[in-house]
Formats: sequence, C-alpha cells, structure tokens
Amino acid sequence: MTQEIPYKIYLEEQEMPKQWYNVRADMKKKPAPLLNPTTLKPITLEELSGIFCMELAKQELDDQTAYFDIPDEIRSFYKMYRPSPLVRAYCLEKKLDTPAHIYYKFEGNNTSGSHKLNSAIAQAYYAKKQGLKGVTTETGAGQWGTALSMACAYLDLDCQVYMVKCSYEQKPFRREVMRTYGAKVTPSPSMNTEVGRKINAEFPGTTGSLGCAISEAVEAAVSQEGYRYVLGSVLSQVMLHQSVIGLETKAALDKYGIQADTIIGCAGGGSNLGGLISPFAGQMIKGEADYEMIAVEPASCPSLTRGVYAYDFCDTGRVCPLSKMYTLGSGFIPSASHSGGLRYHGMSSIVSELYDQGLLTARSVEQTEVFKAAQIFAKVEGILPAPESSHAIKVAIDEALKCKETGEAKNIVFGLTGTGYFDMVAYQRFNDGEMTDYIPAEEELKKAMASLPEVH
Repeated sequence: MTQEIPYKIYLEEQEMPKQWYNVRADMKKKPAPLLNPTTLKPITLEELSGIFCMELAKQELDDQTAYFDIPDEIRSFYKMYRPSPLVRAYCLEKKLDTPAHIYYKFEGNNTSGSHKLNSAIAQAYYAKKQGLKGVTTETGAGQWGTALSMACAYLDLDCQVYMVKCSYEQKPFRREVMRTYGAKVTPSPSMNTEVGRKINAEFPGTTGSLGCAISEAVEAAVSQEGYRYVLGSVLSQVMLHQSVIGLETKAALDKYGIQADTIIGCAGGGSNLGGLISPFAGQMIKGEADYEMIAVEPASCPSLTRGVYAYDFCDTGRVCPLSKMYTLGSGFIPSASHSGGLRYHGMSSIVSELYDQGLLTARSVEQTEVFKAAQIFAKVEGILPAPESSHAIKVAIDEALKCKETGEAKNIVFGLTGTGYFDMVAYQRFNDGEMTDYIPAEEELKKAMASLPEVH
C-alpha cells in the first residue's frame, strides 16, 4: 500500500542536515582553481584570507572534503525556518491539466524572503568567530543584502551593502528592510570608491550590475581594518552552504518514495541552482541515478546559453580573483531587467563545470514570459513568486505541458527560491503592459567577451 503524499512535505527538525555537501569532492574532473588577478597563478589560502574570513577561504579552496559539519550555532539559527517545505503543486497541475506531478522547494518562508539566509548566517558566523568588526557585500535584487543584514543584526556585526543601482531605485522597500536591520546601503556604482568612480566615468549613467557592486564591496572591505568581504552567490563556499536545499529536497522525496525525473532552478550566479542540484548531481556522477537538470537564465543575461567557458574576472573592476566559468565578459553590463538577482555576467565554476560535462542543460527565457508564468502560479498556488524564481516556474510549466502532450507522468521538481512581495514595481509594469524584453545583440556580446583575460 502506497503512503499517502501530503500537500506539504515537511521533515522533522531532527532530519534537517547536520552537514553541508561539497559536490566537488565527488567530481572526477574538478572545477579549475581560482587565479590571483595579479600573478594569474592559483590563489593561495593566505591570499584569499585577505579578502574572505579564514574558515570561508578554506571552504572555498577545498575540493576534497565531501561533507562539512554545520556548527551548532548555525543549525540553531536554521531551526527558525528549516526544514523548509517541499510542496506538491496540485492546483497548478489541475490548471495545466497535466499528468505530471509538480513539486517545489519553498525557500521564502523566512523574513528575508529567500534562500539567501542559508549562506548569510554561515558567513556572518565565521566573521564573528574570527573577531571581525563587520562585513561588506553586494546585492542585486536585494534578497542577499536583506539576508545578510538579518544575520549581522543577529550576531551584532556591522553590515555595509552595495546595491545595484537599478534595484536600489526599483526596490525601495527591500532597501529599507536592510536599513531597519542596521545595514548601510549604497547604490552601485557609487562615487564612494575608486572603482565606482572609474566605472561611472567609463559607463556614464549606468544602471549598474552585480559585477560593479562586487568590485566596490571588495575595495571597501580591504580598505577598512577588521572587515572582510562576503558574497551571496557564485563562490563554491556559498554553494556548499546552499546544499541544505538539495539535501532536504532529496530527503523529503526519499521519505515518500518519489523519484524525481526533472529538476529545475533559476540561474544567475548559480548558488541556489547549485544548492538544489548538488546531491542529485553527486548521484549522477557516482552512477547511482539519472536526472534531467535544467538551469534557467534570463535572455537578457545568458551566460550559459551564449557565453564562453573561459577564465574571467568575477567583477567589473577586475580586482577579484579570476574564475573559469561560463561568462559574457566582466565588462558586460546587463539591461535593467526586473530579475536583479540574475544580472551577473558569469556562472559558478561548479555549475559551469557540471554544464560543460553535460550533466545539466540550460535555457534562456524572456522576462514577459516569466511574469506570465508567475501570474499563473500566484493565482493557483497562493504565493507571489520572486521574478528570479519565476524563471524556474516558466520552464516547469513548459515541461508539464510537454507531459500533457506525451501523456508521461513525470515528477518535476523546481526551486521556489523566494517571494516577490518587494518586487511590486516589476509586477506593476507587467500589469500595465509596460514591460519589454531585451536580448543582447551578438555584437554586444562579442565586444564584452573580446576583453577576456589571456590565461595560459
């Protein structure tokens, strides 16, 4: 007799992961090492610890240890909102009239409204443990900045956030949540840093990008005693912390005997997607299972689908280490789309390597289609999704409709990474019919990629 599957699949508190999973340890071909931006040689722990906290620098460089114990203090914080629910989207299935079973892992059930808190509390914890005064960071749509400001307030750390200028203007309420938690928020590129002034001079009137904001945050960190830089995506350490998403998802599916067929996540820098797919990718690498894994990115910033796999700077100002990744070029400034969290020129080195090995596929989608999918989801499932998350919703709907055509009852799992209640300017523009799509021309991409560094 099959076990009845509830609407929301919760794990017991004791089933919340006690360890983070590092998929690099199981990868036969590892992601290429980070390079020192000056010497172009693999970066050392000593060099990296000048930017990041020592423990985080160790995690970043470790591609051999499969599991890292989650400190009790971090697990205690996690218990406020974890385990997060895996939800069966019965109403969406009915709306689409599909034989597919659709599940979403909901990461928006905390005050920050997104998955970002999983890594924010970890990074703030290691900064506090090291005895630092505070941290600097960037934020795109604002979810990471909000999460980090919460974590820093909890641990009594100073928090300085450089927010991508277009998001700073589009999302004043997200900005004010950060300030309420005590963070100092600066629109980027600003005139407060040397690199910010340089970017403003080179790109007058620019709306900014994550690459710009990263450069400013790094400069701010290294120029202040007792501060380090923390990053909300892209890095391997972030993907490590976000593995709690995939570990919980797999545990919930296993608990009810559900075998996922398709796993979908939105992709900007790669942290939430990487966190969701890590344990499943590990199974595929070891030959234990097979899944279709899909990364969904905006057509306005298509690093996987139109970028090149090469070493590039992680930031526009070219002060950060170089990473081998799918990239559009560190000088690429994406259009001011409403999915600010996906406006990054490159992709996580881990996700990039998994993609290059053919373990996952990628699709790019236009934002008007994304918001149509978001509206369908909101109407039937009762959650207003973040624009970023809605990229995954769009492709999940596409896959479910394919099942309707073929009659296949696939199990589709996607990451609902956050809520969209601070994204009402975007929804207003969609509802008023003012939203447009921007797809960069081939010439624009070639120009940005022409400046890729020469690494031999």
